[in-house]
Amino acid sequence: MNPETSANTSAPAPAGRVFDGIDEFRSAVGEELGLGEWYEITQEQVNAFADVTEDWQWIHVDIERSQAGPYGATVAHGYLTLALIPRLGGGIFRVSGPRMAVNYGTNKVRFPHPVTVGSRIRARATLAEVTDVPAGVQAVVRYTIEIDGQDKPACVAETVRVLVM
Repeated sequence: MNPETSANTSAPAPAGRVFDGIDEFRSAVGEELGLGEWYEITQEQVNAFADVTEDWQWIHVDIERSQAGPYGATVAHGYLTLALIPRLGGGIFRVSGPRMAVNYGTNKVRFPHPVTVGSRIRARATLAEVTDVPAGVQAVVRYTIEIDGQDKPACVAETVRVLVM
């Protein structure tokens, strides 16, 4: 679980909610775990993501054309927003006891609203499910990535991680 800060830096932020072991964590199924700090999306991030994924669609990288386009600005790739979940949600909660947490995948993912460059986004996390697995427990956390000033979220995704005991 990665550190989180209010600025786009790597300085760690303290964990919000701390669970004293798996049993306490399991008892929080269905609860909101917390809310992350605001994080600004920059054109440099979008361009770098475009380079890594080779997705240079004009709505992401052509500032001039995008200003006249459907969103009035360039927009972040949906998968960039998804990829930021560890950064956005890293300081929301932690569980004491497990040796490590392993990313096991993602369930349902949706991108209800585009994120224009310069927007601020943050994560809201809800614990959807905790089940026993041979290595420890598998947790499904539903992240809603909110956009400052927008009613619809940028992304809603269920992440799956294994907390290894």
